[in-house]
Formats: sequence, structure tokens, C-alpha cells
Amino acid sequence: MLKYAKALAALCLLPFVFLTSVIAVADNPGASAKSTPKVLRVSAIPDEAPTELLRKFKPLGQYLERQLGMPVQFIPVTDYAAVVEGLAAERVDLAWLGGFTFVQARLKTGNAIPLVQREQDRRFTSKFITADPSVKSLRDLEGKRFVFGSISSTSGSLMPRYFMAKEGIKPETFFSRVAYSGAHDATAAWVQAGKADAGVLNASVWDKLVAAGRVDTDKVRVLATTPPYFDYNWTARGDLDPALLTKIQQAFLSLDPANPAHKAILDLQAAERFIETSPENYRSIEDAARSVGLLK
Repeated sequence: MLKYAKALAALCLLPFVFLTSVIAVADNPGASAKSTPKVLRVSAIPDEAPTELLRKFKPLGQYLERQLGMPVQFIPVTDYAAVVEGLAAERVDLAWLGGFTFVQARLKTGNAIPLVQREQDRRFTSKFITADPSVKSLRDLEGKRFVFGSISSTSGSLMPRYFMAKEGIKPETFFSRVAYSGAHDATAAWVQAGKADAGVLNASVWDKLVAAGRVDTDKVRVLATTPPYFDYNWTARGDLDPALLTKIQQAFLSLDPANPAHKAILDLQAAERFIETSPENYRSIEDAARSVGLLK
């Protein structure tokens, strides 16, 4: 993670400004005076290397620039908590969050709004991976070294932990060592390098790493896949002007895979299309977090 922190520090110095988004909502109880910022400040949970996040978001930002005519500053952060704090302190207007970080943001701000998600985020999964040929099931990992992503990651920590708990597995006593890599691609690298006997990461990143040849599948393999759950979404500050939110939501919903330029943007987001979402979709995430002690 040190190399990621250094890369983020360098990126923070870049004058990287582009257009991006906030997304719409019909119901916004408890919001204060509506805000229409001159510059939309956008961030994202650092679930991959910072250079990869920028690569994915730049074309999307350029598309939103054309749609909105409004500049947005992308604000990279070093950890998941910083995105939640940014929304709560009104230093960030829009953020790409996982299901769990949305729940945290909603509880902290009282009005954070999940506005769109990818179609696949209605049924997201996590992959348990290992390079140990003797391991045939999760039970075979008893006494071995295990790596999660970030502790605040939905797919790299919370939901795998929740599903393991349902099988009677408590990581801190079941494994000989529990570590946190901080990001999904880092988890795969740890397992491949032998720093951990097994780990868990989100299915989308696993598929992308395999397609890019960044994982040696002769060595690292999928051991198990979790049941599906709701995950990622674009979340906005609850006090943004509803007219602005609606306009930005429509920009996301208008991304058409039949349009080659749009498809290139969607492919970078690992999305077939974007769809509307709502806070109710994430109640099960909150319940899971409370059940495993990650929320009090």
C-alpha cells in the first residue's frame, strides 16, 4: 500500500480537473438550503491503484463535461474513510462508493443519496482466491494466512466476513493471521506473491485482472464465490440542487452501449449500463455490518 499512498500524494499535486457527476433524487428529507456549486468535487473509494482510478474516470469526466457544461475537480484519497469524511464535511459533492461506505456516509451525513449504480451492482459477488493447491474449500484454510481488501470494503471485507460468519467462521480465530491489503488488486498480488495463503476480492476486479493477464491463473485460482448482494453506487451530497442532480443522473442513464463512444466509457466502468438506485437497496448491507460488529 505504500506505493499507492505515494502515487496518491503525487496525483494530488496534478491540476487534474474534469467534469463529472452527482446524481438525482426525488426525495431528500432534512436537506438544508440547496447548493449549486461552481465546481463539482468528485472522489472515489481507493479500491484500486490511484492511477487506475484516474484512467477509468477521465473519459467519464469528459463525457459529463459535454453534458453539463460544469467543471469538476477529482479529489483522490488515501483510504475509504476519507471519502465518507469528505462528503460529511462538504469537501466532496459526489463519490463512487461501495455499499458499506454508502451506509457509513448515510449514517454520518443523514442525507447522502445513492443515485445510480451499474446493473451488475444489484447482484454483486466476491471471489475467494488461493494459490495453495492443497486447499479445496474454505474449511481447508483453517490456520492459514488470509487477506481482505480494506476493512471498509463491501466486497473485499464486509460481505465475505458476513457469509463466513454464517458458516461459523470467525476470521480472527479461524485463520493464523488476518491482514488488510487496502485494495482488490493488491489482494490478488499478495496471494500470487505468497504473502497470504488466500484472500477475497470483488468479482469485477478479479475478472479484469484475469483479462489483462495480471494474474497467473495457473497459480492463483478461485476457491469460492459468495452469494449476491447490492454494492457500488454513485452517491451525492443531500443538499445539492435537485435540478442539478436530475440532470447528472440523466447523463449517466443516457450512456448507451450501442454508441461506440459511450461503450468505451461503460467498459472502463465495467458497466453494461447505469440504472437508478435508492437507500432501501442498502438496508441489508447495514444489517450485515451490524451483525458482524463493523457497525455499532
